[in-house]
Amino acid sequence: MEETKKKPLMTKTEKEVIFTIIAFLIIAIFFLAPAPSGLSADGMKVLGIFIGILFLWITVGIGWPSLLCLAALAFVPSLGVKTTLQTSFGNETFAFLLFTFMFTYAFSQTGYVKKIALGFVTSKFARKSPWTFAFCFFAAVIVIGCFMSPSVLYFVILPILEEIYNILGLKKGDKYASMLMIGLVFCTSLSSGMTPIAHVFPVLSMGVLKSIAGISINYGQYMLFAIPTGIIIFAIMMLVFRFIMRPSTKGLNLKSKEFDEMKKEVPKANRGEKTILAVFIFVIALWVLPSLLKSNSIEWIANLFTWINDFGTAIPPLLGIILLSILKFEKKTLINLNESMVKGVSWPSIVMVSATLALGAAMTNESIGLTTYLSSLIAPITDGLSPMLLILLFALWAGLQSNVSSHMVTAQLVPTIAVPVALASGGALGAAAITAVIGLIASTGSAAPPAMPYVAVAGSSGWTDSSKLLKYGFLMMVVIILVASFIGYPLANSIM
Repeated sequence: MEETKKKPLMTKTEKEVIFTIIAFLIIAIFFLAPAPSGLSADGMKVLGIFIGILFLWITVGIGWPSLLCLAALAFVPSLGVKTTLQTSFGNETFAFLLFTFMFTYAFSQTGYVKKIALGFVTSKFARKSPWTFAFCFFAAVIVIGCFMSPSVLYFVILPILEEIYNILGLKKGDKYASMLMIGLVFCTSLSSGMTPIAHVFPVLSMGVLKSIAGISINYGQYMLFAIPTGIIIFAIMMLVFRFIMRPSTKGLNLKSKEFDEMKKEVPKANRGEKTILAVFIFVIALWVLPSLLKSNSIEWIANLFTWINDFGTAIPPLLGIILLSILKFEKKTLINLNESMVKGVSWPSIVMVSATLALGAAMTNESIGLTTYLSSLIAPITDGLSPMLLILLFALWAGLQSNVSSHMVTAQLVPTIAVPVALASGGALGAAAITAVIGLIASTGSAAPPAMPYVAVAGSSGWTDSSKLLKYGFLMMVVIILVASFIGYPLANSIM
């Protein structure tokens, strides 16, 4: 007789119902209970919303709990509906992400992404050895990923990787095949922390810093810190694969003519795609150059870039969308607005961003006084710790949470606590630098399926499995924490 499988005690739906009831009870208790000494009644309500919604984000998901967050904040007397909507959907960060998702989707539909990836893996250098091939494949993911949403990047590169498996004759269970899939996941996540372009997580962390301390980190500053730090992490990842994972590379035919055929499959860029590329480069220049050149010694250049910088981060992608909507190729506009809004925008992500923006604004609202209250509670714990220990503490927290839960929750929660501690340290701990470090680390979690959807997809693909992702994900987490703390933080502190 076949042994019958034991049914789980509760289904996923039943668990979610219980978690939802618990969250509503938490919020209700904080709304009805008297506030402790030093905390206002509205501060008590906001704290309850924060705890209840955070619980739902971790246990249920980011969709409707984010909408519940906005609805609950509207019932806080000193906030109301108008303020809640202004600080969420009316925030510049929300507009930046909406426009950026739409704009970068248009670029992702060109052949350039595939062309760049194939340019790396079909080069003479890549085909020298299995390790130069792996290096070039991962480097392609990093380069493209610096300018694309991580989920879009993963699903654009995945078909290319599957074609590589076919050409190299790799089968499910082969260690080299597993390494390529694990590396794709790691590099996708790492690249999303190396720039704030089309990436939610660093932007969220920087938004927390601005709402609490009024300090802005411009994109040029962030990239000057994050790109070198990311390159070091990438180099160590290659060493981990080479000397710890040590997959067999025997029998891999990197000279196969099929690689050349893959490259030929990508058609030459037409005039429309070349125009999209030109507009894409123009938008990136508007993001990066003003923050780097506004202090130029030549006065008119400094004034020009200061003027551009003052428009903020949402205007460049908006201008890009307008240009692509006006310009046409073969009687069609270069961007399909309806398609870019439906397929290009990660609506669950930006709805959660709107909720975290409103929640962050509520928590840092001076009349509510919650940040001051929390700082007074945390101060006795952190007072005796050296700045280096504090950096390691927040880096460890961000690393663990981003690997086992949502990157977005990590990017919002950890700096919410870290920034007040940094401000209270009297300059011993740089608020901007620790925020940048958290933004990078929060983006990199790749160990467990809840971290990002593509981690779950990779773990169930058959080319690798969840246990390997967990093992090497946590190993890379240790690497990332140490590099970000001992190299990244001093670099960020010198820049910001």
